[in-house]
Amino acid sequence: MRDSTRAALVMISAAVLLVAAALWLGHDSDGSAHTVVRLRIWDQSFAPTYRASLDAFQATNPDIDVRITVVPFAAYPQKLRLDVAGGTADDLFWTTLYEDYADNGHLLDIGRELGPDAARGWDPFAVAQFTRNDRLWVVPQFVDGGSAVFYNRDLLTKAGIDTAELGTVHWSADPGSDTFRPLLQKLAAVTSWPYNAANDFQSIVLPYVGSAGGEFQQDDRFVFDGPAGRTAFNYLVGLVADRLAPSAADTTNNSDLARNAFLQGKLALLQSGTFNLGQIEHDAKFPWGVALIPEGPAGRVSANNAVGVAGNAATQHPDAVRRVLAWLGSAEGNRYLAADGTSIPAVVSEQQRYRDYWARRGIDVSAFFDVLRGRQLRPGGGAGLPAALLAIDPIFDEMFLGRIPVPVALDRARAAADEAIGSR
Repeated sequence: MRDSTRAALVMISAAVLLVAAALWLGHDSDGSAHTVVRLRIWDQSFAPTYRASLDAFQATNPDIDVRITVVPFAAYPQKLRLDVAGGTADDLFWTTLYEDYADNGHLLDIGRELGPDAARGWDPFAVAQFTRNDRLWVVPQFVDGGSAVFYNRDLLTKAGIDTAELGTVHWSADPGSDTFRPLLQKLAAVTSWPYNAANDFQSIVLPYVGSAGGEFQQDDRFVFDGPAGRTAFNYLVGLVADRLAPSAADTTNNSDLARNAFLQGKLALLQSGTFNLGQIEHDAKFPWGVALIPEGPAGRVSANNAVGVAGNAATQHPDAVRRVLAWLGSAEGNRYLAADGTSIPAVVSEQQRYRDYWARRGIDVSAFFDVLRGRQLRPGGGAGLPAALLAIDPIFDEMFLGRIPVPVALDRARAAADEAIGSR
């Protein structure tokens, strides 16, 4: 009896090991083993695009099975941080703020894995964003392009404004030089919400600070509280106070309010990025177009954020991960991201595909690219930036609500950001 029990236990143990091995390695229908590599992203709409690209990869790499995991963005940063710390993160994962992971040895060195020439075909801004201490840590996947202004042609016509005017307006603290505010005042006669001035970091805050001649961050130090930053924020807060933009009480609690108001025909001008282009093209029931952002005292300046794929340094399959990274960073693998106009590929040779997609639909997207020909403002970086932005945001909200004067709010926000970085 003991022998039969022992034999049964041995058989059960062997079966468990076989199941575990199958889950870890994967098996084709013919029983042959292959390596399972997992890619984590935060946007379900990208899953079919990546699946198409990875199916093409697997056609010539049948020994690797790449599986996609989607974690919604609201939970993504915290879950990734916990999983990386606990050793359970996916082999590959999307990232923008990667510095903490790089500094703590959690990422593969892309230059070492793919060679020094790998980055030559990638968007230079994306390469700069993902380079830290002279080492590249992330394979760029797509870029947002610059900020531009979506306009409602019907509301402009009612206000007696030619769309060509949008490309010539200037904002300025000097009323004699400011041509943007008078344009918004004309729009106020035909709609209650002319423009979306708000605490929108990428689309509003950074372009205004940059076009005032300032920076948000320099060498891991926050400098948005300088003279240029005060000029920019005074102007924006003034637009909200004068009811030329939605109330901060509404936009603070609903980051989608401005876009939804534009789609409903209630907002005349929406300053935003390419990430809203697809939904506007699909849902807007009125004639619309895209124009350059207003020019400031230092010209037109915009940020250009990138999303990339990082390799987990703790992966059990480094060779397979290297091969997948090489594919995702190649022109052949990256071009799928432009197929439906969802995103601008980070491989420069494939970016024309994005333009061509929208040109076939009669939409000129040049404003998103033209604004980047001059100086670009980095959205910030460095270890601790996520904690700093969390500390800054509620203070900026109070500033846009008019509860804290701009100079006081900027001083408090910079101090809070410095403290957040120091105590991380």
